[in-house]
Amino acid sequence: MRERLRFLLNRLRERLWIKPLIACVLSVAGVLLAHLADRMVVDHSVPEVTQTSVIELLKIIAAGMLAVATFAVASMVSAYASAGQIATARAFPLIVADDVSQNALSTFVGAFIFSVVGISAAMNGYYGRAGRFTLFVLMVVVLVIVVLTFVRWVDRIARLGRIGGIVDKVERATAAALARRLRRPRLGGVADESSVAGVAIHGEGIGYVQHIDMARLQRLAVEHDVRVGVAVLPGAYVSPARALCRLHGTQAIDEASVRAAFAQAFTIGSQRQFDDDPRFGMVVLAEIAGRALSPGINDPGTAIGVLGSLQRLFAGLAREEAAEAPTCDRVAVPALALDELFDDAFNAIARDGAGIVEVALRLQRHLGELGREHPALRADARRHADLALRRAERALDFPDDTEQVRARHAAYWSGPGATTLHFPDTA
Repeated sequence: MRERLRFLLNRLRERLWIKPLIACVLSVAGVLLAHLADRMVVDHSVPEVTQTSVIELLKIIAAGMLAVATFAVASMVSAYASAGQIATARAFPLIVADDVSQNALSTFVGAFIFSVVGISAAMNGYYGRAGRFTLFVLMVVVLVIVVLTFVRWVDRIARLGRIGGIVDKVERATAAALARRLRRPRLGGVADESSVAGVAIHGEGIGYVQHIDMARLQRLAVEHDVRVGVAVLPGAYVSPARALCRLHGTQAIDEASVRAAFAQAFTIGSQRQFDDDPRFGMVVLAEIAGRALSPGINDPGTAIGVLGSLQRLFAGLAREEAAEAPTCDRVAVPALALDELFDDAFNAIARDGAGIVEVALRLQRHLGELGREHPALRADARRHADLALRRAERALDFPDDTEQVRARHAAYWSGPGATTLHFPDTA
């Protein structure tokens, strides 16, 4: 249930209207509740604030916040469009979910609503002496929040549509997904040891598996006295022809309603999500690097930066951490395939950067260091280093460049003395 709630909350974060709506509700509530001070506070115990001054200040705030909110929306839309052009459209949900930008827009819209409602209430004699003073204090608080939010937001909006900021966001989202998978290697389930085909459960949707409700599968498995073998992981593309899971047990389940109940545990959508799909993060990083290496952009520095992000992610994946005990003992889930993660991360970069010696050298360096430092990654790192070398040999025209790449490959993978070489940080 907790994982399902986290998944739903993350989807709400990607909706721009949620936080502004909450801010508007709080603003209206604050303006109206200021009237309670007239009943709870004796008038002579608070300073006198004239109705005219309150109304004039509220008008200034309303006019300013309307302009700032419009500017904020225009800046955010521009940043979103820029991110899609210079990086990849797959990173768009992470950019939309930026908390600082959403909080800034919510603050500006909320302050505008606060001012408009406050003007209406004050002009119609809704407040007494204590109420006007309370409203004035609320205005000061709102102005302080607006100024602090604006200063922080200006710094963020300057970075929001930049390629470095997008790579950082994708890396953090992928690292979080990998960390969750390390804590729950099989999504809370157990290893699949069944050799029986089982009863196949098919869904009706066509798209990507975004989330698997393990708690629901466990409850249904206990209720019907069966064991569930999950056939697809989050990120898999499915259609009605592909089984989502298989049921193993002493009884066959033929009822359509029961099959539908099991199928509903799989959330299927038109887009992949970062939450439970670490491979998607690798794909997005590789897409960003691939676009940077295209002839139209020609930015090998971004691709080299992405390779650094990938090395950090794989290094984190190789860390030995205690996994949580399985909570769904009747649900078997396949493990995340390490070789597929490597394919998602490095194939496109090795292909598109084969003809750029700087990228080819850095690719050999990152793969070599992953294989040197993490024995669990050595076989896959070596396989991709060999593939990258063969691609570079075909793509590089200048013999000296080819020899540099061969020497870098040999430095990590040929003989016991290979690890004694040192390279400048820029290579």
